[in-house]
Amino acid sequence: MKTLLLLGDSIRQGYDKSVKKTLEGKANVIIPTDSARFAAYLLRVLHECFEGATCDRIDVLHWNAGLWDCLRLFAEEPHTPIDVYAYYIDRICQRIKKKFPNAKVIFATSTRVLSEQMHPNFKRLNEDIERYNAVAVEIVERYGFEVDDLYAVSAALPDEAHSDATHYYTPLGTEAFTNAVLAAVLPALDIVEPLTYREEMYTDQPHGI
Repeated sequence: MKTLLLLGDSIRQGYDKSVKKTLEGKANVIIPTDSARFAAYLLRVLHECFEGATCDRIDVLHWNAGLWDCLRLFAEEPHTPIDVYAYYIDRICQRIKKKFPNAKVIFATSTRVLSEQMHPNFKRLNEDIERYNAVAVEIVERYGFEVDDLYAVSAALPDEAHSDATHYYTPLGTEAFTNAVLAAVLPALDIVEPLTYREEMYTDQPHGI
């Protein structure tokens, strides 16, 4: 069986368990216990958490980073300036190429939020998310990575798919993102037969996002 590694922030935690459960017996799925948080944090985690044989045996890497970076605290500018975000996304791409030489790499765009439900001192704006997504997509495509447009998936979902203003820890949200991720990774995992969706919800409180 091939091996899939899922990296990303707590949006990833809304689909990773269901992806793993649905792929049970078809692929090995590795899910870190930690959220990838900021792009800079993901770069740091990539340095020390995956080494040697573990890296070499990753066949597909599906990852995201961005929602922490575009967070606006106290109505200020985004936490990570967009040019700095671009710098870190580029470095992450370089690090992935170096550490996971055998992997098919798929970048997932950051998802839509319900800005009007957020506190003004802790807020995300969809126009920021779209700008950051566009910058990241341009960079990852230069490295030959594929793009899984989870923003488009989220934009098509009704408000009730949200568990809060940012997350989608609901049956509707979990199934939508799980199926989108599966559609992106299955060809690289050489899985052609139909799969039955198997839900496993994320029940813990999201951390920090």
